[in-house]
Amino acid sequence: QVQLVESGGGLVQPGGSLRLSCVATGSIFSINKMGWYRQAPGKERELVARINSVDERNYADSVKGRFTISLDNAKNTVYLQMNSLEPADAAVYYCTADVWTGRANEYDLWGQGTQVTVSS
Repeated sequence: QVQLVESGGGLVQPGGSLRLSCVATGSIFSINKMGWYRQAPGKERELVARINSVDERNYADSVKGRFTISLDNAKNTVYLQMNSLEPADAAVYYCTADVWTGRANEYDLWGQGTQVTVSS
């Protein structure tokens, strides 16, 4: 069974940086794509960034130029480097993944979420 475990959230001042990590564990042969979503209180969950196995990346307009997603296939880990954080970035950040287990694709996997708080 494939699981996603996020880490790296926390409290940061406006203008600060955080790096989120998400490792996929279990029976994984390869990563098809991984990504990050976020959900702030009272708002819908939204895509932040995603990356696929050929390093194609997509970002929400609100984070372009500030956030960088990267994928370490050897470690089955996706990172989200977040710079110049703003109060509007505060949310629970969720990792997602589609993987190939060697026997089947597993789609739409989700982590438990990690809280990012941006406040002075």
